[in-house]
Amino acid sequence: MKAEAFLPDDYRPAEDEPFMNDRQLEYFRRKLLTWKTELLSDSRDTITGMKDSTRNIPDIADRASEETDRALELRTRDRQRKLVAKIDAALRRIEEGEYGYCEITGEPISLKRLDARPIATMSLEAQERHERREKVHRDD
Repeated sequence: MKAEAFLPDDYRPAEDEPFMNDRQLEYFRRKLLTWKTELLSDSRDTITGMKDSTRNIPDIADRASEETDRALELRTRDRQRKLVAKIDAALRRIEEGEYGYCEITGEPISLKRLDARPIATMSLEAQERHERREKVHRDD
């Protein structure tokens, strides 16, 4: 990989600079890595919490409530596991020079969209078309 670009703490990608220049790529790389670190930390906390809280609860209603809470927590962690895979894919796209471009049209994805959803792989227009087609086929 290239040398790390200097990035001030208050840096935000701007439309008036070259698209996906070194500073923008470094900004999104750091954003993705921070997000991944937070998700992995939450996952470790969940595992630790579940190990610590395994106990025999005699009241059936309390046990059911705790099982429901655990199931919800595990579903949340599963979604986050899938999100980590998408973050890894975005980091690979950064390394390969493909980050920030729509996988359907090849056009640049807006900086606002990438800032809000750094794992985005489609431009807003392509995503909307994809969702409309998905909805049409789902209704069949």
